[in-house]
Amino acid sequence: SCDPALRPIIRRRARSLPTSPERRKQAGVQRRVAACEGRANRVRFADALGLELTEVKVFQTGEDPSIPLHVLSRLSINSDLWGSCLDLEFTMQYLVPDFQQPADCMDFSARLREQQVCLERVTTSDFGLSGTIQVCNIAFEKQVSVRYTFNQWKSLHEVRAHWHNSIPEKNGQAQVDVFTFFLPVPSFLLQLCSVVQFAARYQVNGQEYWDNNGGKNYSFTCRNYPLKMPRECEESWIHFI
Repeated sequence: SCDPALRPIIRRRARSLPTSPERRKQAGVQRRVAACEGRANRVRFADALGLELTEVKVFQTGEDPSIPLHVLSRLSINSDLWGSCLDLEFTMQYLVPDFQQPADCMDFSARLREQQVCLERVTTSDFGLSGTIQVCNIAFEKQVSVRYTFNQWKSLHEVRAHWHNSIPEKNGQAQVDVFTFFLPVPSFLLQLCSVVQFAARYQVNGQEYWDNNGGKNYSFTCRNYPLKMPRECEESWIHFI
């Protein structure tokens, strides 16, 4: 037979080409990689690009730069320190209680049983007065508040106290609830000898009970407190700002 010998035909399956979005994505990744590799070893200077290495600003008359107040204060304090051999003295104002903390008094428990409400303790901060009040647990529904004034009761304000925790019965005494309160005292009201007065109010079962410090009210008076800054501590002014 003249027919050629048959040979097996091996065919390789063609690989599908990526779609247009895939090609664009691959091309973008390759360009970013090439750009990053090129920038990694490339350094350019401003003068090589025709730019100035320095910039000079000339102020004309009436165009003086504005200096922040805190910078002027620092310059003023430093000049006072270096111009004087004495320590620099500051005056700070703070509120001082005109009463002993009720919780530290021996008759605290007796006052609480008699009045059904008694201020426990008050502390001061830069923003106002924070304190706690104890009330006898006469009923579940109750409301505790603090009424206060800055001008000898010519006008008054009132803030509501919030429940904090309960003290269980002990030694035959009824359960007591503790409430917390905060009286905001704006700094502009802190003048020498200014007074903050307040009293605690307790409303329960349609009744109203007060703790007004035996009719005298609780009060805080503003006092001055001097602070001295040694001359050698040039940077210590920052601690008082």
